[in-house]
Amino acid sequence: MIPERIESADDDRLADYRDLTDVALRRVLEPEGGLYIAESSKVIARAIEAGHRPRSVLVQEKWVPDAAHLLSGHPDVPLYVVSAEVAEGLTGYAVHRGALAAMHRPADRPLADVVRDARLVVVLEDLVDHTNVGAIFRAAAGLGADAVLVSPRCADPLYRRSVRVSMGTVFQVPWTRIPDWRVAGPQLHALGFHLAALALADDAVALDAFASSRPDRVALLLGAEGDGLSRRALAAADTVVTIPMAGGVDSLNVAAASAVALWELRRR
Repeated sequence: MIPERIESADDDRLADYRDLTDVALRRVLEPEGGLYIAESSKVIARAIEAGHRPRSVLVQEKWVPDAAHLLSGHPDVPLYVVSAEVAEGLTGYAVHRGALAAMHRPADRPLADVVRDARLVVVLEDLVDHTNVGAIFRAAAGLGADAVLVSPRCADPLYRRSVRVSMGTVFQVPWTRIPDWRVAGPQLHALGFHLAALALADDAVALDAFASSRPDRVALLLGAEGDGLSRRALAAADTVVTIPMAGGVDSLNVAAASAVALWELRRR
């Protein structure tokens, strides 16, 4: 592998990295184009360890040895070396974390394969904040969830910010996209899951009470920021569960709520 030094942000070889601050272009490059951007050597390493294939890696000069080590198993992958000015011109921000990689997006796995041995899974419905998605993946990894399922309109777990906030755990926790509730609800029930919707409702069961006699297989449903779970999600649920609150506060941020619920529902 011979590093390729590039002097201009307009170089065609850098097209995958250009204008990462433009939301419309990111949508083309990442979800629709079959690529996603991994940021930092640690995250890239986790992606490669998970079997994801890099298309290229972009670094500044001082990070070349680290990048060469990352690509030791992929000697045919281009390693582009740029100055800090070129990197910032490409991305719109200072690249402090050492490396960016354009990664080939793996195909979604079938639901039954992802949850085959799972006892506790998290279902994210229509979350729009990539920070929350990444934080929930990190909670899932750290607190023992076996898988994460995301709705068709949920923010992309492989979006650059989601990956970074998750500390690369999006490559550690099995996940896949599910269809809408008309299909996904019956599928999860057929797979033996009890659907527990985390929401506010007059008939909601307190989280600790639900956890004290939790079913063997639980799918924890988490809804969008602000609006919460949809009517279809609540209709598909077997139980509505709530976190008892104090101080006049009715709920937590969805990422914080996921951590509390996963801690309570973990297998003791």
